[in-house]
Amino acid sequence: MTAVKQKSEGRSELLETADRLHSAAIHLLRRLRVRDRESGIGPAQLSALSVLVFGGPRSLGELADAEQVRPPTMSRIVSGLQRAGLVKREATEDGRRVRLLATPKGSKMLWEGRKRRIESLANALELLGETERGRLAELAGLLGQIVTKI
Repeated sequence: MTAVKQKSEGRSELLETADRLHSAAIHLLRRLRVRDRESGIGPAQLSALSVLVFGGPRSLGELADAEQVRPPTMSRIVSGLQRAGLVKREATEDGRRVRLLATPKGSKMLWEGRKRRIESLANALELLGETERGRLAELAGLLGQIVTKI
């Protein structure tokens, strides 16, 4: 077999593996996201709140960039979070800008939601044998490495 053909077949195998990982990750997150309904707020609000809880305070523009939405959209999302007591606005030294940060109530909500999702996943993992759970533990470490390279 020629080197070019081997490289092409190797690339095909990588693409197939990447496709399977992509599909599995999406399906896994969709199934776990069902547990997020228990929080009482929508997915866009939960996502924005998670940026503030796990990533720290941000300006409205920074939060919009992180969530890949326009500032007016993020402003509406933040207003809802603020009304629910999950986010607060804090003045900066500039005076023209504000920092958005999660309140203790918002942080608690996010951590409880994370706990629910992890418990659901752990329950599913219990159905696997010890060998399979070990393989998944190794895979989780590898995925952590891959995420930093994307």
